[in-house]
Amino acid sequence: MKRALAIFAKTPLPGRVKTRLSPALSPQQAADLYRCMLLDTLERVAALDADKILFHDGAAEFFSETTPGVSLVAQAGGGLGTRLEHALDTLRIMGYGPCVVIGTDAPDLPVAYIEDAFRTLEQGSDAVFGPAGDGGYYLVGLREGYGSLFRDIPWSTEKVLEQSLVQAKCSGFSTRLLPPWHDLDCYEDLLRPDLMDPANGAARTQSFIAGLDLALPPAAGAF
Repeated sequence: MKRALAIFAKTPLPGRVKTRLSPALSPQQAADLYRCMLLDTLERVAALDADKILFHDGAAEFFSETTPGVSLVAQAGGGLGTRLEHALDTLRIMGYGPCVVIGTDAPDLPVAYIEDAFRTLEQGSDAVFGPAGDGGYYLVGLREGYGSLFRDIPWSTEKVLEQSLVQAKCSGFSTRLLPPWHDLDCYEDLLRPDLMDPANGAARTQSFIAGLDLALPPAAGAF
């Protein structure tokens, strides 16, 4: 069956994206960085053997102009769980089999991890997660339905993956985990040395970060 890679993205507007990077970065800088991350992500996944569908939060015009050739679907309203359910329902209606969902917070994510996710589903696993360092996940993939996978999840906390695995078990899903990776969410993430590795392919993100005057933030209580 056809594979679908769903990419969740927002219009890169100041004050709406990467807000945890402020005040170290201005809202405009955070938005510009997010745009780089988005474009790097799309470029990196272009060669994957899967149809790419971008589920956008914000005006479609930006994505139509910036990401021509990528199928666009508006995200549903509501919380992240509702939006994920809507995306997967949409993909099933479109006739897709294995579906993998990523965001744009890991522009240096090895494409091999996404391919491994599809392979895992095609080999019979019901669900696959890519653990992130903050307790969430950078990727979720499903072979068929989603059961209660996105219900009662404490989104934006360190318990996201833990509770998602509980819900997967309650849904009777066989589950596999990919190797861990890092999201780029806070200022300290910008200082991660491997993010600047030229081999990782996130050229726009690297160039933008290189142009910033980055320094370690002071320790708590320092003066």
